Amino acid sequence: MQVTRSQISLFLCLLSCASSLGTRYTPDWASLDSRPLPEWYDEVKFGIFVHWGVFSVPAFGSEWFWWYWKGAQSPSYIQFMTKNYPPGFSYTDFAPEFHAQFFDPDEWADVFEASGAKYVVLTNKHHEGFTNWGSPYSWNWNSVDNGPHRDLVADLGAAIRKRSLHYGLYNSLYEWFNPIYLSDKRSGFKTQDYVEKKAMPELYELVNRYKPDLIWSDGDWEAPDTYWNSTGFLAWLYNDSPVKDVVVTNDRWGLGCYCKHGGYYNCADKFTPGELPNHKWEKCQSVDTISWGYRRNMKLSEVMDLPSIIKDMVYVVALGGNYLLNVGPTSDGMIAPVFEERLRGIGAWLKVNGEAIYATKPWRVQAENATVPVWYTSKSSTVYAIFTSNPMQNSFKLLTPKTSYNTVVNISIHHYLEKKKVFLFW
Repeated sequence: MQVTRSQISLFLCLLSCASSLGTRYTPDWASLDSRPLPEWYDEVKFGIFVHWGVFSVPAFGSEWFWWYWKGAQSPSYIQFMTKNYPPGFSYTDFAPEFHAQFFDPDEWADVFEASGAKYVVLTNKHHEGFTNWGSPYSWNWNSVDNGPHRDLVADLGAAIRKRSLHYGLYNSLYEWFNPIYLSDKRSGFKTQDYVEKKAMPELYELVNRYKPDLIWSDGDWEAPDTYWNSTGFLAWLYNDSPVKDVVVTNDRWGLGCYCKHGGYYNCADKFTPGELPNHKWEKCQSVDTISWGYRRNMKLSEVMDLPSIIKDMVYVVALGGNYLLNVGPTSDGMIAPVFEERLRGIGAWLKVNGEAIYATKPWRVQAENATVPVWYTSKSSTVYAIFTSNPMQNSFKLLTPKTSYNTVVNISIHHYLEKKKVFLFW
């Protein structure tokens, strides 16, 4: 049988059209876990996490204030309320005080951009259930109907994207005191009224409305993924959503999913592996080591200093991870000066040394304790040796790299807080 040129052209066109449709993922983990992680995420390396909500009003203890007060009934939280608020004051009474009157999204975005971060993740909704946008599924318990009376998710998103940064949204699946959720919980999660009426409709609406580049899921651990309908949502997200080609997700989609299913792995808050993981991962870390939300009772000794942050980030990147560093703004919309100082300090360091961080890969050896401790990253044929302490000497020896006559060594020195940062690349 003879095949004409027109038939060949038609066949090639059909192949091209089929290819453009892309892979269709089915709502099961074997299929969903096979999806390649969008490349942008591995390249950016460093992001900013922002915990902001009604918990920023009492600003005491942690962002879990409501739970520690009414759920765990912690004596320190009860005492705080007794001393500072009248009898009968409820947690929902804090919401009107969430004014955000000084919130300037462009100022925030300027600070985040100056930090060298390439993506920003904002809490759309924490475990308290209050949404930072006008969710139609959270009537009067959202930032448009109550408190700031503005769409905080949209306002910050616009400012972030003007600076060509990626914008992600944190979303808690469960809500501590939502009566529908508690009813499902009492049934042993045999009913799914909360998922069908609240959690999933709200999440679909969030994606369609704001088109986030990243979804940082949380609050999943009390129930299995089958209760949350996680695989059905992720199949839609990867196949048909407006962000299907760029969106990145984490691993918090139900009891037992951590470090096992999803896009990249968080595994646990402040996850610190001892060796190179075999899957893309992220460490989330807070500048305030006690809380993710802003605390009025925060002490300077509880705040990470700049050298500690730099060392932590270098370790994470050398082991193939991303570093998501958290700051908690005040209820009136300010980023505390100590947080801003840390972020701008990171940015100054990255301006000099960012080549050894952004778009790098783990080298065959990630670290060595030679004359001084050193971490390695790589990019194509270039290897970067990163020193996170002052060598305190004029010469030192690297044991792992094997040089040749054609090897070129460059040295970059950056001072911060009396410390040296030395990079060698070849």
